[in-house]
Amino acid sequence: MSDSSDEQAAGQHYLVCGTEDCKENGQFYCNDCHRPLCEQCRDEHLKNQETKIHEVVVYRQRKHQLPVEKCKHYPTRNIDMFCKQCHIPLCSKCSTMKEHDGHKFDDLEDIYTEKYEIWQGEFSKIQRYFLPTTQNLKKDIKEDVAFVMKIMENIRTSMKAETETITNLVVEVSMENIEQTHTMEKTLLKMLRSQETTYDEYIAYLGKMTDEFQDYLSLTNQNLLFSQTIKIKTIPETTKPVPPVFTAGQFNKDDITKLLGKVSFPNIKPDIRKLDPVEAVSTHMKFIEKHLEEIKEKSNVKQTLSLSSSVTKIREYRVPGVYRARHVSVDQSDRLWASDWNGNLVQTDQQGNVLQKIQTSGTEGGYHTVTQDESLIYTERSKRVIYRIPSDKTITEFIKTGEWTPLSIHSSQINGDILVGMIKDKEAKVTRYNKTGKEIQNIQMDNQGHELCKYPYYITENINDDICISDDIKSAVVVVNKSGQYRFSYAGQSRLFHPCGICTDILGNILVCDCFSENIHLVNQHGEYLSLIHINHQESMFRSTFLSSVPSFLGKKIPAVFVWMKQTISMCDNGTATQ
Repeated sequence: MSDSSDEQAAGQHYLVCGTEDCKENGQFYCNDCHRPLCEQCRDEHLKNQETKIHEVVVYRQRKHQLPVEKCKHYPTRNIDMFCKQCHIPLCSKCSTMKEHDGHKFDDLEDIYTEKYEIWQGEFSKIQRYFLPTTQNLKKDIKEDVAFVMKIMENIRTSMKAETETITNLVVEVSMENIEQTHTMEKTLLKMLRSQETTYDEYIAYLGKMTDEFQDYLSLTNQNLLFSQTIKIKTIPETTKPVPPVFTAGQFNKDDITKLLGKVSFPNIKPDIRKLDPVEAVSTHMKFIEKHLEEIKEKSNVKQTLSLSSSVTKIREYRVPGVYRARHVSVDQSDRLWASDWNGNLVQTDQQGNVLQKIQTSGTEGGYHTVTQDESLIYTERSKRVIYRIPSDKTITEFIKTGEWTPLSIHSSQINGDILVGMIKDKEAKVTRYNKTGKEIQNIQMDNQGHELCKYPYYITENINDDICISDDIKSAVVVVNKSGQYRFSYAGQSRLFHPCGICTDILGNILVCDCFSENIHLVNQHGEYLSLIHINHQESMFRSTFLSSVPSFLGKKIPAVFVWMKQTISMCDNGTATQ
């Protein structure tokens, strides 16, 4: 800040009375003076002769102050009127010009307030409906991807089994046919060998007959020639073999397809993913706003806790190259790492100088943290790897998570252990590693065998060694002790609760950011609700809030609320670290 007044403004509580030296809760607002007022100052304001005609309303119904813009024709005048005929903004002096004679004018601040409410409503729809709904649809798609991959793998397995069965049958039939050829061959060869024997015997007979004929033809035995009649046996009759004939199988590709089956899309029209109507969400939003107002009124009537329901700005960081920051990590030297939806992960010092910038696949969740030795460790979901960046800025592969996809990570400031929230298909777990990256504990089920969490979105550790998990799908904060035993769950104070960033303070209280209502819930270490911490939403550049435990600030560990304001991140103390 450049001057003392700015410094004083930066150190104030956001919702305090705007009257000088008054520190009461500024629950009312003067639309003419544009400042918050407590109940007593409001009464005095309306009694004062100079301000009694001012419009004082409940703070939430306030008009938003018109941004200052100088008139081009009269630079000493501010533009504060709107010509309904010409449809242009102008100053009060311009309205007296001839070209505007008889024209009607509106208060530009009224128009700005009306438009601001419309823009704020549309912005709220994005934050509370379109964005969460789209993220849920994206999760559904991820689940569908896993489901489809599993189905297709089962189909491929069935196809392979079917093919193997058919192959085995083909081999079996083929072997039987081949064996049949051997049997038929033996039968034919046996018959032919028998015929050979028959002719061998006949040839021997002919040899014998030849000898006899020679004796008969001898001149010394002429008497025998006339005394005997010799008749030669006929040649034995044999048959030619009839060889088997192979009849080839008659089949084509279609026959094989019929045998093996085929895969195809069923003739079913796909279901449209179900969406809650915007109107229903708007109704829920009104209900929540009313509920939050009731809680605030009750807390104003009776405060039993020495806790602040507002925040004090401590420091502002400029983070070039980061758009709509989603998570921060701060080291012992108060250097800040910030990540955005585009996977940019940037480190800056307190003056806003960029020290390091890397591109990651992370878009949301608490996917990076700073260790005791001031190294940054972050998860790469797509690669299922945790990387480490030590002081020498060299990116090294630190831990491989196998089949599990790492979502969130936290480095313990107590003992240096590393807690990683992971998912696989529809399972989730928290794994503890030591400083060197050795796996030492897995936390997945409670004593009854029920899963502890579904989607560990953000994760942190309390001073009593409890592990606090911000579960995006369960819409709750799940807390287990160091041994992994379930302790309690906190599901907010209304039906719509979207827990995001989470941290703890030196008293063991848990602070969790509700991205739906854009407020912070304060819960003690036993799961008992304490109060809401309201974030000032009057800034038009307000984008998101997230939490982080600052390792060292003013000599102690405190929780900090980080509010993203276009190009800057405001680091705020919520007052819960003191009693």
